[in-house]
Amino acid sequence: MSQRVIIRFGAGSCEQGFPAVFADLYQSEGKSAAQMGSLPPAPQLSRLYDEWRSLYEALYHDWRMRRGYVPEIEFDDEDTRQISRSDFEDLCGQLRREINTWLNSGSFGRIERQLRTHLSPEREVRAIVETKDERLRHLPWHLWNFFEDFPKAEIALSSPDRSPSSSPNRRRKKIKILAILGNSEGIEVQKDRGILEQLPDSETVFLVEPRRRELDRWLWQESWDILFFAGHSASTPDGSTGHIEINAEETLAIPDLKNALKAAVRGGLQFAIFNSCDGLGLANRLSALNIPQLIVMREPVPDRVAQEFLMNWIGAFSAGKSFYLSVREAREKLQGLEGEFPCACWLPVIFQNCLTSPPSWSELTGKLERIDPGERSVILRIAKGVGVGLAVGATVMGMRLAGWLERYELKAFDHLMRSRPAEKPDPRMLVIEVTGADVQNQPPEERLGRSLSPRVLEELLEQLEPLEPRAIGLDIYQEVPVGPERGELIDHLQNNDRFITVCKVGESEEAPGIPASPHIPQESVWTRVGFSNAIIDPDGVLRRQLIGQAPPMDSRCPVNNSLNLRVAIEYLKAAGLLTDADLEVTGNSLHLGDLTLRTIKGNIAGYHQIDSAGYQIMINYRNTRDRKIARTLTLGEALNGGLTPELLRDRIVLIGTTDKTFRDLHRTPYSHESYPDIPGVIVQAHAISQIVSAVEDGRPLIWWWPLWGEVLWIGVGSSAGSAIALAFHRRRWIGLGLGCGLVVLYGCSYVVLWQTGGWIPLVPPALALVGSGCAIAVYRSLQLQIRPPKFPFAFQD
Repeated sequence: MSQRVIIRFGAGSCEQGFPAVFADLYQSEGKSAAQMGSLPPAPQLSRLYDEWRSLYEALYHDWRMRRGYVPEIEFDDEDTRQISRSDFEDLCGQLRREINTWLNSGSFGRIERQLRTHLSPEREVRAIVETKDERLRHLPWHLWNFFEDFPKAEIALSSPDRSPSSSPNRRRKKIKILAILGNSEGIEVQKDRGILEQLPDSETVFLVEPRRRELDRWLWQESWDILFFAGHSASTPDGSTGHIEINAEETLAIPDLKNALKAAVRGGLQFAIFNSCDGLGLANRLSALNIPQLIVMREPVPDRVAQEFLMNWIGAFSAGKSFYLSVREAREKLQGLEGEFPCACWLPVIFQNCLTSPPSWSELTGKLERIDPGERSVILRIAKGVGVGLAVGATVMGMRLAGWLERYELKAFDHLMRSRPAEKPDPRMLVIEVTGADVQNQPPEERLGRSLSPRVLEELLEQLEPLEPRAIGLDIYQEVPVGPERGELIDHLQNNDRFITVCKVGESEEAPGIPASPHIPQESVWTRVGFSNAIIDPDGVLRRQLIGQAPPMDSRCPVNNSLNLRVAIEYLKAAGLLTDADLEVTGNSLHLGDLTLRTIKGNIAGYHQIDSAGYQIMINYRNTRDRKIARTLTLGEALNGGLTPELLRDRIVLIGTTDKTFRDLHRTPYSHESYPDIPGVIVQAHAISQIVSAVEDGRPLIWWWPLWGEVLWIGVGSSAGSAIALAFHRRRWIGLGLGCGLVVLYGCSYVVLWQTGGWIPLVPPALALVGSGCAIAVYRSLQLQIRPPKFPFAFQD
């Protein structure tokens, strides 16, 4: 993943300085840093560059003359100038030092230090100098010490006047190259042709010394990826434009090809390489035509240097290296020619539209990698995808069985529960809340530290009984004996079969539990008392309902059913929907007539190595949004005329404390800032409601797949990820496909939970989907990087 630095020069010049220099750093997540500085005047730098260029051009002319490419020019004695190689090398060293001294001066030095802080030397850096100043464009920016410390950085030039370049989506197997071999007088363009003919995955059309009409026609009628020119070219002294010699008689300026080149850009032209002399003027006009990436030679170039650069660049680029890194590698390899051609590695330069990103060679072909001939078989590709999918799926399943995904799967389950459509409160229930105010309204001498005094409970039951509720559940402990003056209450405790009270099974000797009321007859304890014990998950959320367990021999609460189950059973029996003969326990399931309460055993759904002792089921909370599981009355409202036949007849009445001071609050999948933890009596109401609703309304209970079902589901996720990565080659399409796959997985989990109550794992298959897709994409990228370039062409001296 590359990093991009754009250094923007405002108005100014080397002689006057640059008051405003901006450096923008772009990381993968977007623009991450911006700095502003300035650079002082540097007349010495301008003088050194002019002297260097003068000597370089003299050396270039001398080299061409020795090769017989130009006639020898007779100089007068006073104009004769002996060029010393050591003097030229000294001048190169002075120019390097002056460039670094200048860039380290002013406030620009602070910018460089900030860039070094934010950039990583291990990642590719695309450094782009954006300026209109021709002197800055001619400077050898690669001499900046910054590039010594960042081996994966390369410099490019850009124009401030730019606009985004768009390329149409094309699917073709070969890269199309238009190669113009222009006027070849004094140069060997056939070597350039030999290099291009060796390219893999390409189709090259060669125009050898074409006429203007022929060149224009080819630019218009075809879609090209790369435009290549080899021949003679030159730029105007001010660098505003340039011209190319397409044959011995015709010389064209870039404006002469303006419309044809614009058509080529609209057709998808990505690169233009002018392997010819003095190309900055060409680049200046070509960039105005919105060509995304250009490579030119900033000074006159010997054809041997140009050909070596082309061979090294195209070899590295076609083998999978990025555009910038392949240019840097090819440029640095030119140093081996500097014994004969001084400053050869100074010449190539990128001209970049900084609003675009250069594609890779494989992206030009619509592939992420070049597949070897033996891998072209569809069967082999599918086999590789299946192998990757199986490996990723097995890894994810191992993580699931090890419990590494439990936390995330439980959070996903909570999210799905909250996302279901809202439900209406259960009309079969009435909850009487004992609030803090209700407690305070009872005389302390009557309560004796309890939340509900015997007198008030007696009064409440006397009002409830005539209204004929089908079941009354008391979620308040009554372990203290009631005095004889409360005869009506004692009668309810002893004889009212529809009145169910609560106790708590002890967990240890230090916590022995809480017994039921001593007034409950021993023979009725199993049907008139239920325990209140709850199972809390490791993250503090109450998702499971303990409906049955075998109490210890010396338990203070010797019952084997929960309060909520006993109340639900009593209601269903009173409604004629259940008889004692319909209650049956088989294996890990409890049957209430046709309803089966499937209990949790082992590693089900998202759980790992939980304590599944007893009979536990998942609580299918009623999603009422406002926490109103049923109609509620406070104790004060109930005692002061709030109880009516319409509210009570044939319904369930549940009595319990709701004030937070009672410390009976529980986190649920719905707990958040606007929906706080709920009291224990409300949890009991949800538990009762889900059983009764399942029998009377067919409302689903929470169910889950066996382990083999999870394995298959994870396999579906990994197979889908592999198929997506194999079906698409471009990264953005793979990402889009994986995103759609995640949406499908989420939709399946949501719809199944909403409609049927099925808890289908979401996190493991999603992880398998993304993991397998990314694994195949990474495998392709690695194959592309390690594939050696097939490039047999070599130069002969």
